[in-house]
Amino acid sequence: MAARSTRRSKIRGMTLIDPVLLKARLASLAGRFDVDALDECDSTSSELMRRAERGAPSGSVVVADQQSAGRGRRGRSWLSSPESSLTFSLLWRFPGNAASLSGLSLAVGVGLAQAMENLGAKGVCLKWPNDVLLRSGDDFAKLAGILIELSSDRRGTQAIIGIGLNLAPPTGDLPQPAAGLSQACPLPVDRHDIFATILGQLAAVLDTFTVNRFFGLKMKWQSYHAAASVSMTTARCCSKPQPGSNASSPATSACAAHDRLSRQRQ
Repeated sequence: MAARSTRRSKIRGMTLIDPVLLKARLASLAGRFDVDALDECDSTSSELMRRAERGAPSGSVVVADQQSAGRGRRGRSWLSSPESSLTFSLLWRFPGNAASLSGLSLAVGVGLAQAMENLGAKGVCLKWPNDVLLRSGDDFAKLAGILIELSSDRRGTQAIIGIGLNLAPPTGDLPQPAAGLSQACPLPVDRHDIFATILGQLAAVLDTFTVNRFFGLKMKWQSYHAAASVSMTTARCCSKPQPGSNASSPATSACAAHDRLSRQRQ
């Protein structure tokens, strides 16, 4: 793992992600990632997209303590603060065109949920197509969000996978209930351990997705699904996307991907 950290934070008491410490925690997986830690940028996804255009390799990661123009699904903004969040983007390259990556955001959600559980979190679940939620009784609050942007050429498809995770409960006027990882874990967890665990689980999930697409992760995703009736959401998934729709949601539904892959395997 190439270790770079630029524009160090001047905020008292705040520790940036240190790529050297992260490398130690990634252990044998360190060679699969090229992590650059920034104090601030417009958007980790925008920054990584610019680097991808210059030839950045698969596994490149940009993590920033603060974003001035962080993006969420449907054009919503995602604001992050050093103390309470972890925001980063991961570049991953796949063979084939964008249409073959149906269900990618769901697969990434599985990786995040598994990482949270490995850190000791309880009550983590998923909401179609790209939200990670924290369950408390019958209530749910948003813990993390996923934004995926795809582009294809003759070599295959690159995915810019943007992730924003609340480490502590956000404050202020919020459009929906929100939670922090600190509420789900019985003990405090170092952000380097959090980041390394997430990257490790994402690598495993994306490797599975590369070979088997969503077919290999469908049952696991259903086990995390927040809805009382999985069939209700599966039916919702089966609607066809509109031309020019935002790439943050799967190119087609998860159930359509599963059916298509099932036919191919027969």
